[in-house]
Amino acid sequence: MDSIRTGIIGIGNMGSAHLHCIASGKVKGMSAAAVCDIDEQKLGSVRGEFSNIALYNDWRSMLKDDNVDAVIIAVPHPHHAEIAAKALKSGKHVLVEKPVDITVSAAESLNSTALSSGKVFGIMFNQRTNGLYRRAREIVKNGELGDIKRSVWIVTNWYRTQSYYDSGAWRATWRGEGGGVLLNQAPHNLDLWQWICGMPSAVTAFCNTAKYHNIEVEDEASIYTEYPNGATGVFITSTGDSPGTNRLEISGTLGKIVLEDGVLKHWRLKENERDVCASSKEGFCSIPFEYEEYKTDEETAHRGILQNFTDAVLHGAELIAPGYDGIKELTISNAAYLSEWKGNTRVSLPFDSAEFDKLLNEKIMSSSYVPDTKTSLPENSDYLKRWQVRW
Repeated sequence: MDSIRTGIIGIGNMGSAHLHCIASGKVKGMSAAAVCDIDEQKLGSVRGEFSNIALYNDWRSMLKDDNVDAVIIAVPHPHHAEIAAKALKSGKHVLVEKPVDITVSAAESLNSTALSSGKVFGIMFNQRTNGLYRRAREIVKNGELGDIKRSVWIVTNWYRTQSYYDSGAWRATWRGEGGGVLLNQAPHNLDLWQWICGMPSAVTAFCNTAKYHNIEVEDEASIYTEYPNGATGVFITSTGDSPGTNRLEISGTLGKIVLEDGVLKHWRLKENERDVCASSKEGFCSIPFEYEEYKTDEETAHRGILQNFTDAVLHGAELIAPGYDGIKELTISNAAYLSEWKGNTRVSLPFDSAEFDKLLNEKIMSSSYVPDTKTSLPENSDYLKRWQVRW
């Protein structure tokens, strides 16, 4: 096989962007073979622009198409795991949009299916292609910061207006989306946070519902995390701040790094802070350090993940964002919701997924969303840029 024929399930904003990227030849070794959507008007638009692409209004029918080797799933979050699992079982490679689903239990089931399928399973964590985050991960994983003490990420530059939320009946509802800023905008950051710093062992959170918008889910959240080595973390996000901030600081026993404004700043201590603290005879001590800055424009974003997925299928390349990793950031956001729903209590990981599912289902049952309401943001070429790293 020298090319994979890809079907796209869901051709809203993200799906249509992926379609145009592939059809324009920007992904070497991948072609667009089919699209699927329940909206006949959208299918008509595709028919008018791409005469050689098969059209489906039922994803189950697409999965029976032998001319489709892989599928990209870009439908509302609550349907990701179900469709992905069926696609894997039908022999298709799968690339799913983030988040992998809305519950850890669904992600666990999907991971099990993927493992037994033998197919390539990826997730669209496109911000993993950003050079600054990749460098930050290297610094931490290589032990250049020593033992991590603390991480603080303020990422509030996900500003959204009421018009944004009103543009789709499914948006910012428990039934339609499964959550708010933690499920829609922040999965990229939550994924990068655990990708760089590792998974926490406990979560305490405050998720503020409708603080800045007329919605039924959270538009602001603050998460406090604890780690097995005693380190702590704080994650603050919102869609109600303008101008927003995107600043990640990670402190360790050998220095610290700060990522902000497109620059990675690195303070490298010449002695371990813990050793100095224990042995110094001075009450006030300045530990000598070296300082350097790292800048890069590297970020292949969505196209980079599509290319890497293609290379994994065709040539066995290692995935930048394996689909199995989707459960990690989802575990953090699920735990944050559980903490909020239980009076901002401390939630140890792994948590009781059955309890979470029960409480989430109660939210879904009282949700205002009416399924099959067809409204969406107008499609435009700038949409993808909103999901790349913005400083």
